[in-house]
Amino acid sequence: MASQTHISLDFHTCVFKKEKVSLAGHHEYIVRGGRDLFTLLPDAFKGIKQIGVIGWGSQGPAQAQNLRDSLADAKSNIIVKVGLRKGSPSFAEARAAGFSEENGTLGDMWETISGSDLVLLLISDAAQADNHEKIFSHMKPNSTLGLSHGFLLGHLQSMGLDFPKNVSVIAVCPKGMGPSVRRLYVQGKEINGAGINSSFGVHQDFDGRATDVALGWSVALGSPFTFVTTLEQEYKSDIFGERGILLGAVHGIVECLFRRYTENGMSEDLAYKNTVECITGIISKTISTKGILAVYNSLSEEGKREFEIAYSASYHPCMDILYECYEDVASGSEIRSVVLAAQRFYEKDGLPAFPMGKIDQTRMWKVGERVRKARPSGDLGPLYPFTAGVYVALMMAQIEILRKKGHSYSEIINESVIEAVDSLNPFMHARGVSFMVDNCSTTARLGSRKWAPRFDYILTQQALVAVDNGTPINQDLLSNFLSDPVHGAIEVCAQMRPTVDISVHPDADFVRPELRQSGN
Repeated sequence: MASQTHISLDFHTCVFKKEKVSLAGHHEYIVRGGRDLFTLLPDAFKGIKQIGVIGWGSQGPAQAQNLRDSLADAKSNIIVKVGLRKGSPSFAEARAAGFSEENGTLGDMWETISGSDLVLLLISDAAQADNHEKIFSHMKPNSTLGLSHGFLLGHLQSMGLDFPKNVSVIAVCPKGMGPSVRRLYVQGKEINGAGINSSFGVHQDFDGRATDVALGWSVALGSPFTFVTTLEQEYKSDIFGERGILLGAVHGIVECLFRRYTENGMSEDLAYKNTVECITGIISKTISTKGILAVYNSLSEEGKREFEIAYSASYHPCMDILYECYEDVASGSEIRSVVLAAQRFYEKDGLPAFPMGKIDQTRMWKVGERVRKARPSGDLGPLYPFTAGVYVALMMAQIEILRKKGHSYSEIINESVIEAVDSLNPFMHARGVSFMVDNCSTTARLGSRKWAPRFDYILTQQALVAVDNGTPINQDLLSNFLSDPVHGAIEVCAQMRPTVDISVHPDADFVRPELRQSGN
C-alpha cells in the first residue's frame, strides 16, 4: 500500500487558545475545551442570533441540549431552535427535553432553516442526500451550514456538485454517538467539563469567521479537545471507522469467536463473556486508561503466547477487508450504496420495501441478555487472551490503513481507539453489540450489516485455519506492534481524555423515536 503524505493542518482563531501537540513526531494543533471557556461563546458566535438544530436522531438531541445549556451558562441570548419535519414523532421528545413552539425553540425544519444564522444539519445522511437542494435554497445568504459528518460533501462530489457559494460550510464531528456526547456533558457539569472529543473543519469561509464559529460550536458541545481536519478526510475516516472497529468489524469478530469457542466445547455463557464482555469491558477500560500495549503486558506468559498466535493470524486478514472498505468509501462507492439502500426502505419499481431488520434474535444475543442480567455491578468481564489478540490486531490494522492513507494522528487515534473504548463500547457493554448495531445512525447500521459478515468470514476462513494449522507466529508483526509509534501518541491523547469515565445505566435507552414506533 503506497503511503500518502501525512496531513498537517493549521488554523487561525481570534477567540480561543490554540495549542501545539506532538503526536508520534508530527506536530498538530488543537483547542482544549472546558466549561470555563463558555464565557467566550458570545464572541465566537458574534452576529449569530439563532442556531437551528435540524433533526432529532443520534446527534440532534445531544447537540441541541448541550448548546442550549452552554449558551445559558454564558448568559447569551442566542436562540437554539430545533427544526423537525411536519408530523415527526420526535416533536414529543424535543418538547420533553425542554424545547417548545411557544417560546420559539421548536418548529418546522424549513422555517427553522430559513430563520437561522447557523444551521446544524443533523438529519440522516440519506435524507441530506435526498433534500440538499431544498435545504440550500432555504438558507439565508451569509449564513453558516454546520455538519457533523462529511457524508454530504462525499455525495456532492460523487454527483459533480458543490455547496452554494454564498454561505460558510463548517463541520464539528464528535468522535462518539449522540447519547455519549450528552451523557458525558451532563456528568461533566460538576467539574470543569467532560464530553467527547471532536474534529472540526472549515470547507468554505464566506465571511472570515468560520473557524471561530466551528470552535465555539465544539466547545459548547463539551469537547475536551478539538482537532482540525478536512470534511473529506473526516468522511473517509468516519464512514470507514463505523464499518471497522467501531461497529461492523467488532460485530463480525464476536460472532466468529462465539461460534468458535462454543464449537470447541466452551459453555455459551462463558463464550459470551470471553468475546463481547471481554472486548466491551476490560479490554476497553484498559486501552482507555493505560493504552493498547497494557492489554498485552497485563497477560501471563501463557496468555501472551495465546495473544501472539491470535494477533499474528488475524492482522493481515483484518487489514485485507479494511483496505477494501477504505477504498470503497474513498471512491464514493460506499456512499452511493448507503443512498441506494435507503431508497430500498420503501416500495419502488414494483418491488416490496426492505427496511433494515433486527439482528438481535439469534442464540448468541439471547445468551447475552442472560449474562448481562446476572452480571454483578461494575463487572468488566474476563481478559481472554485469544479474543484480545484478534481485537488488538483489528485495531492496529485500522490504525495502519489510516496512517498510510495520510490521516492525522489525532484523527487516527480518535477514530480507531478513543471513539471505540470511550463512547461506543461502554454502551455495548450495557446493552450488547447487537443493540448498538440496531439503534445507531442509519449509515452506521447499514455499514455494519454489510461488512460484519465479511470480517466473520475472513477470520473463519483464514485466521482460524492458520491457527489450527499451527502456522508460526509472524515475529516481525509482533515486533512492529510492540514498537509502533502510535503508542506514544495515544499516551499524549490520553492526557486529554474526558475528565470522567462515562457512566451508562444498564437500561440506557437511545432508540430513535421512529425506530421505536415502527418496531424496526
